[in-house]
Amino acid sequence: MGIEGLADFIAETVERGKIVEAGIGFQLKVALRLKELGYDVLAVDWNEKVIENARKAGINAVRDDLFKPKLELYQGAKAVYSVRPTPEIVVPILRLGEALKVPVYILPFSGDPRVRGTRLVNFRGLAIYVYNPKRK
Repeated sequence: MGIEGLADFIAETVERGKIVEAGIGFQLKVALRLKELGYDVLAVDWNEKVIENARKAGINAVRDDLFKPKLELYQGAKAVYSVRPTPEIVVPILRLGEALKVPVYILPFSGDPRVRGTRLVNFRGLAIYVYNPKRK
């Protein structure tokens, strides 16, 4: 299963509506699949070239700093997810989920350690870290 399997997992877990990809980078597969599945995807990254690339692909994208997020951008989100985030942005992504009181789904690189407070879910062979601030 490819990384777009994360979109299928989210579709089985999160009701349709606004969903945020934190640190989208140049990998658009999951966001595009979620759009196909009826989600309103908001992609966020600090890199303006990344934002332009996502917009060209038809994804709603904004520039923001995950270390100091503008929470008003994220209002109404049902969940936050990230695909293979760099280690330094994982904790800020979890804090964003905490601030919004929504679940966070992280598709890690194969060697990334599990972050405290998350649980590992195996979805059709795809490892996904799940953080749910409502269940703490």
